[in-house]
Amino acid sequence: MGRLDGRCAIVTGGARGIGRHYATALAAEGAAVMIADIADGGDLAAELASKHGRNATASMVCDVSDEAQVKALVAKTVERFGKIDILVNNAALYSQLEETEFTNIDVALWDKVMAVNVRGPFLLAKHVVPHMRAKGYGKIINIGSGSTFRGMPQMLHYTTSKGAIVAFTRSLSRAVGGAGICVNTLAPGFTLSDSVVENNPGHVQTSRDNAIQRRAIKRDGYPQDILGALVFLASSDSDFVTGQVIAVDGGAVNT
Repeated sequence: MGRLDGRCAIVTGGARGIGRHYATALAAEGAAVMIADIADGGDLAAELASKHGRNATASMVCDVSDEAQVKALVAKTVERFGKIDILVNNAALYSQLEETEFTNIDVALWDKVMAVNVRGPFLLAKHVVPHMRAKGYGKIINIGSGSTFRGMPQMLHYTTSKGAIVAFTRSLSRAVGGAGICVNTLAPGFTLSDSVVENNPGHVQTSRDNAIQRRAIKRDGYPQDILGALVFLASSDSDFVTGQVIAVDGGAVNT
């Protein structure tokens, strides 16, 4: 018996990077998972279906900043699985962003980061919450960042967007708590995911050693380190936990 047997989850940004690990972990615990990403997640859906049954996963290409695409994603998920119990707002612009002096950040890039990293979670919540309310149950897990608590001056656009996610979580938790919906932020520290290692070696070089020095646990962080907290927030174990930030960063920050 898995801790998420009978549950259905949407994982945005679930085809690549840490999101791929999130989708895999939820499926391993028994959840049916809709993998939503601007990249095609069909290979992961097929892999998980072969392990956990043909109805265990599905995938859909979706730009979370586009309301029409988000509405279509939610409708397809409900059509396929009948409900939505868990929403993991993971899709974000990060691994492609170069460290930049803030005065050199192009306005169009700033707006794109905010559209994906902030508008995206809002749109998902806007269209998923009515389905959760109808069932009187739901878990929304917004993916934040440890950078929110210490500042990261060379990534001002990204850090600002993740600060907004903390405020979004706190406000949304109070808006939907009466309907039995829990909303929390999972805030990883600097994590050696495939996407950041492959796409942004310069950021890895400048951040890796500093991240380890800040930690109480002096080692690199990997996607597998975050999965226990993810499953906790997605499961009934956290039914009385909402509006919180859980940092998984080896003790670099205290929330």
